Amino acid sequence: MNQVLPIVQSDFYLEPYQFVIEQRMKTVLQKEKALTSTTLSEFANGHHYYGLHKSEHSWIIREWAPNATQIYLIGPFSDWKEHADFQFKKTDRGNFELQIASYLLKHQDLYKLSVHWPGGQGERIPVWVNRVVQDETTKLFSAQLWYPENTYIWKNDKKRYQPEVPLIYEAHIGMATEKEGVGSYAEFRKLVLPRIHKAGYNTIQLMAIQEHPYYGSFGYHVSSLFAPSSRFGTPEELKELIDEAHGMGIMVIMDMIHSHAVKNDLEGIGNFDGSPYQFFHEGIRREHVAWDSLCYNYGKNEVLHLLLSNIKYWLEEFHFDGYRFDGVTSMLYYDHGLSRDFTGYDMYFDGNQDEDAICYLALANKLMKDYNPNSFSIAEEMSGYPGLAAPLEAGGLGFDYRLSMGTPDYWIKLIKEQQDEAWDVGSIFYELSNKRKEEKTISYAESHDQALVGDKTIIFRLIDKEMYWNMAKDSVSLVVDRGIALHKIIRLLTFCCAGNGYLNFMGNEFGHPEWIDFPREGNDWSYKHARRQWSLVDNSDLRFGQLNAFDRAMIQLQNEQHFMEDSFIHCLMADKGDQVLAIQRKDLIFVFNLNPSESFTFYGIPVTAGKYQVLLDSDAESYGGFHRVDDQQIYYSRAEANLSDKHRVHLYLPSRTVLVLKHTPPKSIF
Repeated sequence: MNQVLPIVQSDFYLEPYQFVIEQRMKTVLQKEKALTSTTLSEFANGHHYYGLHKSEHSWIIREWAPNATQIYLIGPFSDWKEHADFQFKKTDRGNFELQIASYLLKHQDLYKLSVHWPGGQGERIPVWVNRVVQDETTKLFSAQLWYPENTYIWKNDKKRYQPEVPLIYEAHIGMATEKEGVGSYAEFRKLVLPRIHKAGYNTIQLMAIQEHPYYGSFGYHVSSLFAPSSRFGTPEELKELIDEAHGMGIMVIMDMIHSHAVKNDLEGIGNFDGSPYQFFHEGIRREHVAWDSLCYNYGKNEVLHLLLSNIKYWLEEFHFDGYRFDGVTSMLYYDHGLSRDFTGYDMYFDGNQDEDAICYLALANKLMKDYNPNSFSIAEEMSGYPGLAAPLEAGGLGFDYRLSMGTPDYWIKLIKEQQDEAWDVGSIFYELSNKRKEEKTISYAESHDQALVGDKTIIFRLIDKEMYWNMAKDSVSLVVDRGIALHKIIRLLTFCCAGNGYLNFMGNEFGHPEWIDFPREGNDWSYKHARRQWSLVDNSDLRFGQLNAFDRAMIQLQNEQHFMEDSFIHCLMADKGDQVLAIQRKDLIFVFNLNPSESFTFYGIPVTAGKYQVLLDSDAESYGGFHRVDDQQIYYSRAEANLSDKHRVHLYLPSRTVLVLKHTPPKSIF
């Protein structure tokens, strides 16, 4: 009898599918063996071979283009015309190579490739290019030779360790400044990084780093996998940003877009050598039915070489600490997960799964650990694929974390469909704390997705137009009071029930108003909504600073008390009628009174015997509350009856507030 896999041991509903899971594990190991006789890290060195590189006396450039018949290097050095001196030689296995004297090219020279194929020809940007720039006048993109005289010297190159609990600040470089324009790596480092450090977050997740031709795509229609977006600055400026974050003890991970690619022929790789299926699927599988993009063919070894090399490249060259893999659900299923609701386990094993993509994801995670054991990965996955964030040897795909994508959807549905008078605290606890046993999760109340035009952030759903008129501290508005109280409750509820980490999108911590809308034809190419208004939180006359102070206190609570390290979350009570919820995490008690109108005096919460001290009170004036609780008072538990070992602590619970108390056991009499 076969040994039961660990993920099956933790979920007996997987028992009928153990054979399929084992076959997937075997496929990964067989593919790794077929790809390399050494290590995955050695295999994933394509960026050291392909692309443009400097040798002692020459430049050498290589590309894989099996359908091409001729390739020319063109640029100012050839008057942007094909010239015999710059024609590539075809070598083996579809590779092309050109070697030219070092004096012919210099730092910041522009170049492209002129690629010929049977029946056609076109200008192309190299697949393995590490810098692409856009002409401000023509708006056309070109490759740019980037070989500065002085290479960047890392100042904080000491070994970094994956945080026990990632507290992630999701950020977009371009929209991180207040100006109505595109922000830069340097501006982010100088203006935003200190805010993140002060707020207490230990990880930054950077969006839109890989080059993309359309700014409004939020970076999700990638054209050049190895090129950091030049619209934000130079590669050295990105390195300096990451280096300085590391010096502050902050890890930096990147949104990795390997789920699809931009369709553009001129900027992208979809038709690089005249073949539409060089890197992508043939036929109806080539184009994504929902995203207007192209789908990689993970069954081709050359595609695996490209993508795995890309994984290693960013870790190696820019010292990123890991990745948040975008669109994992889309990768896992032939229908991209769009035609089913995943209500049964057979939907994970019924033949609709892209086994090549599953194999690739497992190899990508294995490569990360092979190259840097302290790197970590997060999967954006919403189907609930079993074993996603379990080790390969346990039957999983090797991700370190899964994003709890159902949580923001749950909050939006609750806010839209029910008045808070009807919120069921027991149901809320179940939804926020429910997770698979074998995996770690990153929880969040909202990310960039909920802030995009056409949607609304939590604060905007709660306050709406009152945001424009009544966020001054001297304004009187019941709508704003309610919105601020619920904003704090929702975020702290999500935080205290978080599985193993927490994520916030920049600005949401202080209730950033309005939505995100990148410049486009429909808004007259305006940057008004593609920025962050830090002046609002810095203005002491406004209430945004109070929400920011609460978020900082919430993050500080974890940094000082380390309660998330204890994965056990205990519901002490959930009184549906009173709308009072009490949760224990480690030695902290979180008491939520969601009741919109009732404040409770001498309310008994079942607890362990001992004394209790208030660490956080959402009703404090500094957090925009009304200071109805004496935060200095020490509370002592009382036995429910004489000689009973069951105790309660009795509290004053104002309406729409949260108290966090720390437990100290009674001193032993022995």
